[in-house]
Amino acid sequence: MQNWILFGMDVLLYHSAPYHVQLQIVEKRTGSNVLQSSVERRKQVFCGSGTSFVKQHSVKNADHLEAFGSFNTNRSLKAAPLRAFNESYNGPVVREGQLFEEISNTENSVSKVLIPGLPDESKGEPGASISSCYWEWKPKLSVYYEKAGCENVKSPAVLFLPGFGVGSFHYKKQLRDLGRSYRVYALDFLGQGKSLPVEDPAPWPTEVNLSGELNPTWGFGDKSEPWAEELVYSVDLWRDQVQYFIEQVIGEPVYIVGNSLGGYVATYFAAHNPQLVKGVTLLNATPFWGFLPNPTKSPFIARMFPWSGTFPLPANVRKLTEIVWQKMSDPENIANLLRQVYADHTTDVDDVFSQIVETTQHPAAAAAFASIMCAPAGQLSFDESLLRCGESAVPICLMYGKEDPWVRPLWGQQVKRQLPDTPYYEISPAGHCPHDEVPEVVNYLLRGWIGNLESKGSATLPLIDDNERVGYDFTKDVEFMKDESKKSVRVRFFGSKFSLWNLIWSQIRSGLQILAMTRQY
Repeated sequence: MQNWILFGMDVLLYHSAPYHVQLQIVEKRTGSNVLQSSVERRKQVFCGSGTSFVKQHSVKNADHLEAFGSFNTNRSLKAAPLRAFNESYNGPVVREGQLFEEISNTENSVSKVLIPGLPDESKGEPGASISSCYWEWKPKLSVYYEKAGCENVKSPAVLFLPGFGVGSFHYKKQLRDLGRSYRVYALDFLGQGKSLPVEDPAPWPTEVNLSGELNPTWGFGDKSEPWAEELVYSVDLWRDQVQYFIEQVIGEPVYIVGNSLGGYVATYFAAHNPQLVKGVTLLNATPFWGFLPNPTKSPFIARMFPWSGTFPLPANVRKLTEIVWQKMSDPENIANLLRQVYADHTTDVDDVFSQIVETTQHPAAAAAFASIMCAPAGQLSFDESLLRCGESAVPICLMYGKEDPWVRPLWGQQVKRQLPDTPYYEISPAGHCPHDEVPEVVNYLLRGWIGNLESKGSATLPLIDDNERVGYDFTKDVEFMKDESKKSVRVRFFGSKFSLWNLIWSQIRSGLQILAMTRQY
């Protein structure tokens, strides 16, 4: 039985490949004897590294961008342009207020859908203006956030939570686009982005080191400041941060959208505070977080670990942190990491890259990283949080990039199995950050899903013809205009009748059919 399960997982891994490239796949087109094959191997990595900066300590990184200019979209990132869909199409364009226009493709059973692109100021389509703000939550701890669409007072509020190592800057495309329709917020978690303390939580005894230079790092002293004695950058801290932000800044229940770590926190928060949540959208959510046991959940085991992310850092942890952080914050490594987690290398990530590099220069970044890595796990696991959300009837929607090298599609499918009525959209090609790679598709799906909930089901879910099809799987090619050219991605919807074991068995049969085809040719 175990061998069959492993075999099924291997077949699922094959089907996790993009439909245009991956592990020596062979595809037979409808009505044609032409076979296509291509190979691409991807490494499993984790998206984002480092923490962040505040205005007083920002460092310009023009030198870094020049030194690693191969990451510029005018150079190596455009050396391998995406060719996911080559057919021409001259059909009608979806306008604001329309769900979609579906076009039958006579050469392929997969239908096409044309959706709006992002706002283009050169064509008289201005995006929403973005405001940068700070909210003082606790002494010495201010939360940075960005907002757009505040004038849309009668529209729902949407809150975006970032992944590990990034911040609100990762949601610029959502703020500018969705801010035209909703009140949109994106915050930086404490210990990340621009939400780092403005003072040293554990200063050195003197302001200078033995060489007479200013100490370059914060949090490496032998004694913590009174305000930082209980400070731990943990998922419980972020849960409380989100709660008070919604209550004190937004002032009403919200739709929460989280990518990677942000998806984990969104689920964890909704499980504890369902009254503040109108719905949760998970974008390749991390299914686990925290390496040390939670002291409330496992007090005996937790006592076996003498340090759990508090300040000051123990001497041995400081030495290890200095070594690891030097590697993690290296701009070349950051550039390589982004190349791996983005499936579409034509995506302009220069701003994301420079923001990450710049944030690693904050003097508290290294100590914050150590605290995050050694913070205890939450009181609930990801599965337990999902269970609570289901019991509290918190609506959840899944939008996963299929080519994510870390959060493979299997993780999203497991959530779907646990919550069968949850809409699940699998987007290809797209990696760990689908909201940044294909924001047109993610924003379109978000608008449709929020519209479905706000209308109490009278408006159908996005890409669905009618409510009767909610129970069934289907695939559509979604087209939109980007940079004066038409782009296409494939979106697969998993209906409420989804079964993981049926999926595995169907993929095994497909794999056997492909093996038979390769022998014939």
